[in-house]
Amino acid sequence: MSAHLVLIDALNLIRRIYAVQERPFVQSKDQLDGELAEKTQQQVLFNTQQACTKALDNILKSQQASHALAVFDSQAPCWRYKLYPDYKKGRKKMSVYLANELPNIQDAFLKLGVDSLVSEEDEADDLIATLATKMALHGQNVTIISTDKGFLSLLSPNIHIYDYFNRRYLNEKYVKDKFDIKPSQLIDLWTLTGDSTNKIPGVAGIGQITAATLLNEHGSLSAILKNKDIKVSIKDKLNDSEEQISLSRKLLTFKQNIPLGFNLKDIRLEQTTVQ
Repeated sequence: MSAHLVLIDALNLIRRIYAVQERPFVQSKDQLDGELAEKTQQQVLFNTQQACTKALDNILKSQQASHALAVFDSQAPCWRYKLYPDYKKGRKKMSVYLANELPNIQDAFLKLGVDSLVSEEDEADDLIATLATKMALHGQNVTIISTDKGFLSLLSPNIHIYDYFNRRYLNEKYVKDKFDIKPSQLIDLWTLTGDSTNKIPGVAGIGQITAATLLNEHGSLSAILKNKDIKVSIKDKLNDSEEQISLSRKLLTFKQNIPLGFNLKDIRLEQTTVQ
């Protein structure tokens, strides 16, 4: 019998829900020196947990999942920071209050039958990529719940991406409309252009239109680098960025071989819903 594994990019879901729950209180100036009053903060956390649980219940029902897992980032800096200390530099850190609330949210998820997987040294993205590709290789269906564009590179007949907040699938047409290339070419595209979201630099002077044009003409970054007939100005930019290209590609590429230590049957769902 075919399985349908739903993988929740947990912090992507939780942090967005927390921001929505926090916003009305921030806008109403229910703050002291830039911080929410303690009682208000507790209300935001309670609302967040309730909304996260309801969101998970909605996801499981709408996706008709047979298996599910909520995947969390490591609390320690992942391996990408060791390669490139400026990785995600300047990104807003998670609220300490929310970080302390995560175990309670995980407990609430478990009541719905969804266990949580927390990495020791990898990002949730790498764990999700490992799980998704392993399932797809066995012909099983996977849906990743996330708004993170990085997962688009994994799209395949068996791997789907669902944006819960906008209630839409991010599919091959979405990639074509947004980036003018195929999902399989996205890592090459971002290696050339950089990824501003994660502060990964690209090749100076090459933007998305130029990168997409090159990839559509030559198929891959490897083919572009080997082609001797590339425009001289482009070739010079590529030659000047050899080390950067190598580093950026490593940072952008998901691990897909992380030992998981559990079986699919361990994350099978029972018919449990929010009352």
